[in-house]
Amino acid sequence: MAMQATEIEAMIKSALPDAVVSIQDLAGDGDHYAATVVSESFRGISRVKQHQIVYAALRGEMGGALHALALQTSAPE
Repeated sequence: MAMQATEIEAMIKSALPDAVVSIQDLAGDGDHYAATVVSESFRGISRVKQHQIVYAALRGEMGGALHALALQTSAPE
């Protein structure tokens, strides 16, 4: 079962309340998304750790209901 973009955004914002999240459905199938996540929580930590935080927020849905997520993360400028 595919995930809705709003559900992905809500899960990320639940873990990172200050985040500005933008979700794009890349294929129109509810399985392939791109996400941009900007959060002060990311300041000073590696890109790998930033991505791990986002994937943890998705509570195991990656590889299941959410097939693919192209992820860009950063701290605010």
